Amino acid sequence: MSNDVRRNRVTWAAIAMFAVVVVLIGWDLYVDYGEGVSFWHLLIESLIFFVAVSGMVLMWLQLDRTRADLEDALVEAEQWKAESRELIEGLGMAIERQFERWSLTTAEAEIGLLLLKGLSHREIADIRQTSERTVREQSRALYRKSSLSGRSSLSAFFLEDLLLPRTEPLD
Repeated sequence: MSNDVRRNRVTWAAIAMFAVVVVLIGWDLYVDYGEGVSFWHLLIESLIFFVAVSGMVLMWLQLDRTRADLEDALVEAEQWKAESRELIEGLGMAIERQFERWSLTTAEAEIGLLLLKGLSHREIADIRQTSERTVREQSRALYRKSSLSGRSSLSAFFLEDLLLPRTEPLD
């Protein structure tokens, strides 16, 4: 489950808790008023009621803002993919050609692509419905055939030339 989904559930749970508090305090205020309790008691409970309503409204607004941010991010991601589709396809073809030059098997090439996407050995094993040990062995074969030392070297092999050189030193 993604962090966004968990965060969304937590926000809904907080809104629900605030709503329960609002209902309980509202009921208590109604009963207390009917029993003629002191003004100060009603004032303090009214302040608590107001704080609970405010918390519920703020959480609702936060959830709404998060939803809008997520929609904006999804639109931006789709826009980037559409604008870069040709480049991405070209990079994909270049990666496949390099895998062929390294004489990778189909399985090793699939592992290579999934490693480049940042998946863990366990995630790759789940996707490919194989053992994590098999994925590790195929990864080692890929690194051996390519003369690369590991995952970061594999990524750097394909991405290093895509990044522009820095013109100013890092602080």
